[in-house]
Amino acid sequence: MIFLKSDEEIELLRISNQIVAKTLGEMAKIVAPGVTTEYLNKVADEFIRDNGAVPGFLGYSGYPKSICTSVNEQVVHGIPSEKVVLKEGDVVSVDCGAYINGFHGDSAYTFCVGEVKPEIRDLLRTTKESLYKGIEQAQEGKRIGDIGFAVQDYCEKRGYSVVREMIGHGLGRDMHEAPEVPNYGRKGNGIMLKSGMVICIEPMINIGKRHLYFERDGWTTRTLDRKPSAHFEHAVAIRKGKADILSSFEYIEQVLGDKAI
Repeated sequence: MIFLKSDEEIELLRISNQIVAKTLGEMAKIVAPGVTTEYLNKVADEFIRDNGAVPGFLGYSGYPKSICTSVNEQVVHGIPSEKVVLKEGDVVSVDCGAYINGFHGDSAYTFCVGEVKPEIRDLLRTTKESLYKGIEQAQEGKRIGDIGFAVQDYCEKRGYSVVREMIGHGLGRDMHEAPEVPNYGRKGNGIMLKSGMVICIEPMINIGKRHLYFERDGWTTRTLDRKPSAHFEHAVAIRKGKADILSSFEYIEQVLGDKAI
């Protein structure tokens, strides 16, 4: 069932998503060679709680940490660990959720660790750009397939592949609500978008083939060919004419400046 949100509920969702945005800004300050993904988790957990929220991911369906940290060929849902030490040339997707006032926030950004290869940076840039191509279609009267087509067409024309098994979703009082939001599709197909819907659009794009597999931990997904993947996510409210982006990358960009993707 799809829950349409009132203007007041959307503003509460904006609060949740802005906490996530600021948390990702804190991640931008500390992602560096030699840092463990567990340290990222510790800083994120403390920052979310210091801002009056609770980590939305912690305990969700049994997930053991407050953020997801997916490194290089890991696609999504990587579990932070003291054993995972970031090194020069890595990329790490940080997916973050915060819960406050009865509503969830959810956003993700893939960070470069030091200097990365140009072809990897191009993957990240294309994935981020495809997110905004999808957001352009997220308006009243369009359909879910219009979003997926925009992402898929943009990435595949540039030689990348689109993950099929993991997709975006509705967002509200629950972390995952209807409708499902694939990053592939056909124009004019799927559920009609209506004002008041809030969805997460989150392209997961691979430099190699699209296929993935689950690690033994039951959460972490990796590309089957072990080639790098990128992941960017925004929460948006459907409006007439133009989507209302509830999350933000501005805090990341303030930290990284010209080094931001």
